[in-house]
Amino acid sequence: MKIIKLGMIGFGNVAHGFIQALIEKKTFFRKEMGLEFLVTSITDIRYGTIYDPDGLPVEKLASVRDFSEMDQSLFREWNTIQMIRNAESDVIIELSYTDLKTGEPAVLHCQEALLSGKHVITSNKGPIALHYSMLKGLARDNGVKIGCEGTVMSGTPALRLATDSLLPTGITEIKGILNGTTNFILTEMENGSTYDDALKEAQRLGYAEADPSGDVEGFDTAGKIAILAHLVFGTFIKPEDINREGISDITLEDIRDAQKANMHWKLIGSLKKTEKGLEASVKPVMLPEDNPLSAIRGAGNAIQYRTDLLGEITLIGPGAGRKETAAALIEDLLHIVL
Repeated sequence: MKIIKLGMIGFGNVAHGFIQALIEKKTFFRKEMGLEFLVTSITDIRYGTIYDPDGLPVEKLASVRDFSEMDQSLFREWNTIQMIRNAESDVIIELSYTDLKTGEPAVLHCQEALLSGKHVITSNKGPIALHYSMLKGLARDNGVKIGCEGTVMSGTPALRLATDSLLPTGITEIKGILNGTTNFILTEMENGSTYDDALKEAQRLGYAEADPSGDVEGFDTAGKIAILAHLVFGTFIKPEDINREGISDITLEDIRDAQKANMHWKLIGSLKKTEKGLEASVKPVMLPEDNPLSAIRGAGNAIQYRTDLLGEITLIGPGAGRKETAAALIEDLLHIVL
């Protein structure tokens, strides 16, 4: 049995989903793959750090919201950097909050882990959108790997499909619905809701934050387009430099006019190879009924790759959620250790 020790940064919704996935799939990992995963350390800016080199009690962790119910002997006076350096771990799972302006503090966490000879897996868009080349170089120089599948479409393998399978076919263009909140709002408006009412419903269901600007103004999608540009086309584009327009100006009249023409409004993030270089944009687009992206309803996501050899490939799946993001972390984890 091969034992893999994990250190986790962050104890929020995604972390709980990941821990639950480890519990649910424990027998599968052991019997089918000969792997046992031990979470040896977790640090959170709100709750502190807990550590056990023989493995923390994950069943208990899955049922608590913070560390207040954990055995006091597990606590360490470590900040995040000290946890990365001191805890016995092979892989660091970086799940801190996302900052698409600087990427911090996640960039520092990833750097420290890679310099310590530890693999890194993150669903945090910030460090990948802004500093992927640097982090990949550090990983290569220190004989470790970095996984980031969950940064674009959660557990739906949008990145791995492109970089592992489609890259040799000659990808020339990428288009996608990469934000479930905006797609939910547009779907509700097609059902007759006003923009304001659709947004309130998205907030009630937990799709949209109290400040929804990151979603509805296209910042989230721009970050994902920057990641795709870097990983698929090898081109660095700052999210802030991407031509971006959100959905807040779309009216019910716009929606109805599109429906009369058998069209659908979607917030589309796109990348296209041109003679002048790589063109990137995020903007609302009216798509015809026969475009596969038109059929994506609610909070669903989808991505289209146009290739030289295969033509157009469309991948449809969830783009957010604790269980779905946990699936991406598991995908990366197995890719690294097997």
